[in-house]
Amino acid sequence: MGENKERMLAGDWYLPQDAELAAASRQRALLTQQFNAADALDQDKRDAVLRQLLGSMGERVRIRPPFQCDFGWHISIGAATFVNFGAVFLDAAPITIGEDVQIGPNVQLLTPTHELDTERRRAGWEKALPVTIGDNVWLGGGVIVCPGVTIGANTVVGAGSVVVKDLPAGVLAVGNPARVVRALD
Repeated sequence: MGENKERMLAGDWYLPQDAELAAASRQRALLTQQFNAADALDQDKRDAVLRQLLGSMGERVRIRPPFQCDFGWHISIGAATFVNFGAVFLDAAPITIGEDVQIGPNVQLLTPTHELDTERRRAGWEKALPVTIGDNVWLGGGVIVCPGVTIGANTVVGAGSVVVKDLPAGVLAVGNPARVVRALD
């Protein structure tokens, strides 16, 4: 394993232009292309491609194309989860999605973060922080979940919200940045 992949997996600063990471990204591109182009009525084929692409996937998971990710193998999706059209999961760090999660259209789960220092950012340095979504969460359409965020079980995040910090279990959160507006029963 090369130095940059090792650094990425350890959560350290790394250079994503690395040849080994580029090769992994090309493999991901082929698999997402196969998934996105598969016949709409051939769910078995789509599931087979997803099982090659993703780190793990529970039973009865449904992802509607188009779907995009960085690598795929850092993504774990629990049983009975639904991901609507246009999802973008940038998985330079682990993305863990619980069971019975509802993800609206055009949701982005983002693990990469970039340097604030101008010179290091210009040089291409980045690192990634994991994103964790608990069981029975609903992310409305267009939600963006930023690097390092955990969303607790049974939480609902309103459409268009930008989640920049952890959300507890069992709440409704909305806005940019997302704020808890009330507890859910």
